[in-house]
Amino acid sequence: MSLMPSPGNPSPPEFWLETLATTVEQPSEGAATRRLLEAIVGAGLAEAAALMRATPPDWQTLAVWPKATRPPIDLAAEACDAETTSTAGDWSAAVLVESGAAPPDGRSSPREVLLLRGAGTAAIEAIAPSCAWVLGIGRHARAATRNAERLRSILDMTKSWRRTSDLRSLLEQMAEAACQLFAADRASIFLWDQAAKTLVGRPALGVDGGELRIPDDAGVVGAVLQSRQPVRVSPTNQEAIDRATDKKTGYQTDTLLGVPLVDRAGDDPDGQLLGVFELLNKRHGDFTEADERGLADLADYAAVALAETQEFEQLLERHEQMVDEAASGVRLLGECSAIEALRATVDRVADTDLAILILGENGCGKEVVAQSLHYKSGRRQGPFVAVNCAAIAESLLESELFGHEKGAFTDARESRAGKFELAAGGTLLLDEIGDMSLGGQAKLLRVLEEKTVVRVGGGVPIETDVRVLAATNADLASLVREKRFREDLYFRLNVVSIDLPPLRRRGDDVMLLAGHFLDGFCRAMGRKTPKFTTAARKRMLAHAWPGNVRELRNLMERVAYLSPGDRIEADDLAFTLSPAGQRGDLLEPGLALNDATHLFQEKYIRATIDQARGNVSQAAKQLGVHRSNLYRKMRALGMSTEEDEGDPA
Repeated sequence: MSLMPSPGNPSPPEFWLETLATTVEQPSEGAATRRLLEAIVGAGLAEAAALMRATPPDWQTLAVWPKATRPPIDLAAEACDAETTSTAGDWSAAVLVESGAAPPDGRSSPREVLLLRGAGTAAIEAIAPSCAWVLGIGRHARAATRNAERLRSILDMTKSWRRTSDLRSLLEQMAEAACQLFAADRASIFLWDQAAKTLVGRPALGVDGGELRIPDDAGVVGAVLQSRQPVRVSPTNQEAIDRATDKKTGYQTDTLLGVPLVDRAGDDPDGQLLGVFELLNKRHGDFTEADERGLADLADYAAVALAETQEFEQLLERHEQMVDEAASGVRLLGECSAIEALRATVDRVADTDLAILILGENGCGKEVVAQSLHYKSGRRQGPFVAVNCAAIAESLLESELFGHEKGAFTDARESRAGKFELAAGGTLLLDEIGDMSLGGQAKLLRVLEEKTVVRVGGGVPIETDVRVLAATNADLASLVREKRFREDLYFRLNVVSIDLPPLRRRGDDVMLLAGHFLDGFCRAMGRKTPKFTTAARKRMLAHAWPGNVRELRNLMERVAYLSPGDRIEADDLAFTLSPAGQRGDLLEPGLALNDATHLFQEKYIRATIDQARGNVSQAAKQLGVHRSNLYRKMRALGMSTEEDEGDPA
């Protein structure tokens, strides 16, 4: 897909990059779509815009802008059927075709139509590919986030199953967890009574005793059991649904997902078939391939727990594997002396319960250090819980950290454990501790000293077995002197201090990290990783990196998607190397004098040519050299020239 301007699409690539940045961060597809349409209308590309999705036999309006806009549905249907741009009056419609790999959640690309009023055929044909690109990346990002959150939720939920010895209670917990994770209306676990050729489903709402018995070859669950393969049912293929069961329960089944429950811990290479895990009626839309994979993962945990309720060796082994996978993703990359020393410190203090204060600028990897401390410790099997203290209002801080009882305040409709309880046996990271209010600091100090919490509205002390790490980008010592941070809490948290260097002080680690991120993004896209030219490498090393590793990672993600060739040129980096407020007249320390001189000359020549609006002859006059000498100097500095093509008069 090309983001370059065209006669029908006057907006430059920067417009679509800025639009991408604002839409990707939206929490939902609807919000992202509205933001995209608002940007199109706001930029003057159209008078009004709408995005519609085909949901046969109907159409779903995803978003419109302005809000009162009434898009022509017949025109959207015409464009979708003809698979070409269609017009009617001052409206134009084009089908969006998402490029690239399938989203991480496995969903197929939906059939969507962009409608613009007052834009014209040429404009919508130029704009539609960019819109598809923006929306596609947003879907990838949100799907990846959902998958990560789902994996984390599965880990957390299955820990409680270890403490459940009652089978009925265990089945209810499993069903509740599945409904929550996959947005399903109901869930049941069907256990196979092989001798009686019967499937026994629990919990079964609407059935006496909460138990449903059906033949082991009946309906969808029977098909799953016999084939050992997952089955998904949507409103368009409901023939397999056993309506006799619906009649018995008084419940209407529209969508269904079933996966086999197989205990793989025994001697049987195919595992012991225990039954079927079933979900009914997705709350929004149909069950997806991602739901199928996620329920299969959850079913693996459930099968182990069900095989022998009081024995969890197999479950713990699987949990250990997932912990190992999570730990392998936490790496302190770098070869500079500061990072080498940091790794040595982490190795020495990780397997202790010492309080550690992690210092460093925003984006330099404080949470990665905290996770490394956790996974290298004896608490690695426990949870790692991170709390952003700056994001919690003072009125909610005590409830968030220490929990509350039902009725403790107006919105306390049920009892809830706080972060200290959720992190029991593991590690609690208090991020941005310097932004915590003085009142919150006093309450935190009491808990750290007494190692007990009392829920808001409760009176029973709860012991806390948790290791506390704190992180901040603030100068806590200065805050103590200014009476904005408690001195006693400062010394309680600062038993060991770990100071992360900013990226600009890490020398060639910039390129090591850039290669790591770029290779990961390109591998996910299925493209060959491009190489940095010498000029691009110099510009990377000269940049001040105010956003540190986070900024570098974001830059490499953009380069992976936007750089067209096998080589990354210095100009490919220009759109991120001069953020607002960054001083462009100075180079950062750490370069050899000769390299710094070359970089200064390159930057000064580029600035002069830009000031002359690309006229190299005029720039040469301002620099006091002949044009041919300027071209020679530019080539010596590794800068691209257009001497053979001539420069503007």
